[in-house]
Amino acid sequence: MIYLDNAATGGFKPAAVQNAVYAAMKTCANPGRSGHRLSLACAERVLACRNLLSDLFDGYGYERCVFTKNCTEALNLAILGSLGKGRHAVTTCLEHNSVLRPLEYLKREGIADYSVAPLTDGKLLPETIASLVRENTDLCVITSASNVTGQIPDLKAVRAALPERVLLVVDGAQGAGHLPLRMKETGIDALALAGHKGLHAIQGAGALLFSERMNPRPVLFGGTGSESYNLDMPEFYPDRLESGTLSYPAICSLFEGALIVKAHGASHADELLRLTSAFYELLASLREYEAYFKPNPCGITAFKHEKIPSEELAGMLSERFSIAVRGGLHCAPLAHKALGTAPEGLVRASFSPFQSMREVTALLKALRMIAQNA
Repeated sequence: MIYLDNAATGGFKPAAVQNAVYAAMKTCANPGRSGHRLSLACAERVLACRNLLSDLFDGYGYERCVFTKNCTEALNLAILGSLGKGRHAVTTCLEHNSVLRPLEYLKREGIADYSVAPLTDGKLLPETIASLVRENTDLCVITSASNVTGQIPDLKAVRAALPERVLLVVDGAQGAGHLPLRMKETGIDALALAGHKGLHAIQGAGALLFSERMNPRPVLFGGTGSESYNLDMPEFYPDRLESGTLSYPAICSLFEGALIVKAHGASHADELLRLTSAFYELLASLREYEAYFKPNPCGITAFKHEKIPSEELAGMLSERFSIAVRGGLHCAPLAHKALGTAPEGLVRASFSPFQSMREVTALLKALRMIAQNA
């Protein structure tokens, strides 16, 4: 099968990542839970990954790198752990449900409120986002790249438009590994990561990096291996936000994936820009299809057929041509409302930097044959 669903999860894992997972499973102990040599060795590996991520994303030190099972959990930590009673957040219509649902929960429970910035001429404007800030606004939560269209907001401009007191929380699910997300340089207070996408790790690898300005409350309670006498969660990070056993194999995979991004991230972004540019130009020759993306370094493309619903088209590509794409709303309902593509959504084909024009050509050939027989 030709796998073009990399925005959901990376379909190819480099050999270094695979080997790291196998080695971790072969000699796995519980990091930070015991004093024997194997447990200490695992804890050192976990610490090395924290330091690497902090370096890669221009973060605030290993203690402010918290491991999660995915980007959704990281965003929940940032949002639910930071917004208090009577407070307010600003977000955008391009956000994933991992941002919208925690905010909606807080609103429904009468805890906090939020406002949604619309598109202006198809784009997110920093001044529009800033115009929604209130006196009680604590957070601005924004994507690094839309998981539907690949649109990349200007995070530096957003930060500059916001009052200094408002914390900037970035969903890095689609941007991390593809874009130079520099926290200190950009003014990002929290960055949520999905290890299993652009960072080449396995599923179960996620992280939240956050600044000294941000002190999230725990939303999960349990053992940390530290202060076991204390029935409250420890006051220090990362232990305050890490309850229960970490996924050591996933963290080892994330370490190796981050090393690959550090060495090759720029060239991988260039390759994805080349592939999406080629697909954009070729798709324009098929009059039955409409593109809803522009060439981008995240590998995301989205389109629709003039008559065939997106999920049906995705099914045809899978069953008849063995091409894996995703149809529907992609867990981003407000984005489709803004684009005018609700409720059927779009077909998303998302490329990997390990792919080539072969996959682009195969997809175009399949779409042409479907159009001819529609």
